[in-house]
Order: sequence, then structure tokens, then C-alpha cells
Amino acid sequence: MDLGLSGARVIVTGAAANIGRGIALGFAREGARVLLADIDGEQAQAVAAEALAVGAAAAEVFEADLTGEGVASTMADRAAAVWGGVDVLVNNAGWSKPGFFAEQTDRALWQHTIEVNLYTAYASTQAALAVMREAGAGAIVFISSDSAFGAIRQGIYGSTKAGLISLARTVAREHGRHGIRSNVIAPGLVIPDAPVGPHSVWAAGTEAIFSPEQTDYVLRTQALRRLTTPGDIASAVVWVSSPTAARQVTGQVIAVGGGSSMP
Repeated sequence: MDLGLSGARVIVTGAAANIGRGIALGFAREGARVLLADIDGEQAQAVAAEALAVGAAAAEVFEADLTGEGVASTMADRAAAVWGGVDVLVNNAGWSKPGFFAEQTDRALWQHTIEVNLYTAYASTQAALAVMREAGAGAIVFISSDSAFGAIRQGIYGSTKAGLISLARTVAREHGRHGIRSNVIAPGLVIPDAPVGPHSVWAAGTEAIFSPEQTDYVLRTQALRRLTTPGDIASAVVWVSSPTAARQVTGQVIAVGGGSSMP
């Protein structure tokens, strides 16, 4: 099926590793033009090279901390200046530090999690909307999480991911009349299948985030009993971004975690 994404102008935030890398490569395989936004410029450059190798029409790197004032607007302006507009924004930038809620009392931890997971999505979405409304079309995808529906050791993180669902549905209701669709993909546990840079939450190794026992526990909660891959998430994101295959899909939450959640 032709998803109508050849030449599409796509921004992926947090594109340098794991899910973000998978999403960028998914659009690349459709022949899209991809702007990879990440604080880790070196790792993003490596993914950009991969994107070009698998079929991206173009790949640009925007190295920046999107929590900074005005940075998201600069990102959207960059895409508009280079390619003349933005067709798809994927709000994937995220950060987490697993821990039991009653023990995570450090306000700096809360603030950082909110800044990376929510603020970047607020700012990036507002910046992209300004461009998409002029064109009368666009798709915005928010990467949430199973944790949005309640998960052990993910209280702070999960609450920010739940916030993305509310934001996505507000954008869908307010901007559908402008031809803009807004949807959510909620991944389950996704372990990197390629190297990550020093800024990734996975930089210290998989077991620093999820021990084998914890991973096994997650798998036992899934209907399909198998790990979700970055490619699985990418396939869902690419589909829901398609102006043809998902033309009438907006305001929806699609869980991609083997049935670990069924919203």
C-alpha cells in the first residue's frame, strides 16, 4: 500500500536512539524527508546516515535541547526553511527514571521529567501547528506509554505520558477543522536494538533500567508474550501519519505493546 509519505516533511524529536531511531528509519523507508531533532547531535548524525541508506529523500539533523525557550520554534522554522513546510511531527522526546512513587520525592526529578516529556511536546506542537495551519493539513503523533494507564515504578513518568494523551485529543478537537490530525501511540516496553548515545536513558545498559526479572514480568503481562521492537512502534507511527491510510483517524490512542494494555 502506498502510504502517501514519499517526500513528506517529517520532524521526529528524540530521534537519535531506540524508538526515535526506529521511527526515523520507518519514515525513511517510505521515502520521506526527515529532520532528526535530538540533544545528541553525533548519534543523530549516525541515524541520519542510516536513514539516507534505507531510502530517505533527505535527512537533516537539528542538534538542540528542546526544553530551551524558543528552541522548538527554531526547529519548525528550520524544516519550513529547508523544505517549505511540515507535514508530520512526531513528539517522541522523552526521559524517565524508574522508581517507586513514594520514594521519588526529589522535585528536580519531577521537573526534569515534566520538562522533557511534556514541555517539549507543548512547544513542538505549537510550533508545528503554526506551519501546518497555513497549509491546511498535517499529522501530529504523540509517543505516550503503557505507563500512562498506571504502572509500577513509573508514577512520575506515567503521569507525564498520560498528559500527552489529553494534549493530543485537545489538538485533534481544536485543529481538525484545519485539516490536522492528532493521535497517540502508546508503546509497551521497548529495549534498544542498536547502540545509543550518552544522553539516552539506556546509556548505562539495559539492566540499569529493567533487570531480566523485571523484563520477564512485563512479558508475562502481555497477551502476545514477546518484546516490542522499535520497528513495531515505527510501523504504527508511519501508518497513523499517512494522509491516505489513516485519513479519518484522529484523537485515537493506539497501544503497541503486545496487548500489555488495551485502552
